[in-house]
Amino acid sequence: MDIATVAGFVLAIGALLGTVLMEGGDPASYASPSAALIILGGTFAATFVSFPLERVLSLPRLIAKALFAPKRDTAATIDQLVKLVERARQQGLLSLEQAAQELHDPFLRRGVMMVVDGFQPELVRAVLENEIAALEERHKSGYGMLEAMGGFSPTMGIIGTVLGLVTVLSHLDNPSELGHSIATAFIATLMGVSLANLVWLPLAGKLKLRSKEEVAGRELILEGLAALQAGENPRIVRQKLEAYLAPKAKGAVAKAAPAGAADKVASARAA
Repeated sequence: MDIATVAGFVLAIGALLGTVLMEGGDPASYASPSAALIILGGTFAATFVSFPLERVLSLPRLIAKALFAPKRDTAATIDQLVKLVERARQQGLLSLEQAAQELHDPFLRRGVMMVVDGFQPELVRAVLENEIAALEERHKSGYGMLEAMGGFSPTMGIIGTVLGLVTVLSHLDNPSELGHSIATAFIATLMGVSLANLVWLPLAGKLKLRSKEEVAGRELILEGLAALQAGENPRIVRQKLEAYLAPKAKGAVAKAAPAGAADKVASARAA
């Protein structure tokens, strides 16, 4: 589970409740079923109109992906690629056919098999770049829907407030209830803005970040495969691929390099 996402939601709820209590309010008074109905019902209705049914039904999966996305180990991927390069230089490209079957990453496995099958470097790059572009489009459709919901919710909140004010103005014969009724009407706006800025838009931002990380990981693999096909020196390959690592991660790789492993030591110095 992504601790940052969960902590953010908890902090947001705590900040809202804390503000209400500090102002002397009653949190229970902010619970408005009618406001929740117009905001959630209206937001999902607009989403159904704007997007295909199968995409809207994928919302639980998108939320789960934001909360439970697996951690990517870029350093381990670099190690895999360098080992493949070393094996290819020692035993030839055909020796990678068996090694490819042991790879867990489908993208990497397909790329290695294309190299083993003798595809031209330009074709390998074109096919894998098209796959990356398609991946980006699929991801964009997911977090794009959440961004749209983040735009719908505040608008539905305003609609709920207007509906509430219309009801209030139609009952001006009871001035003692006027203040309470107006306050209740504005809860819809508060709820809509809060839902957009504390749920939908942050989830969209997290999925966008996940997408960038996955694309960067596949671009790293693409560069590694190009180096594999070109028969480059493993040490040079490691130096090129470690450009994708953060400075702290480069330092950790350098410290983990065993004594006598010239490739890793040289790459750590270059970083």
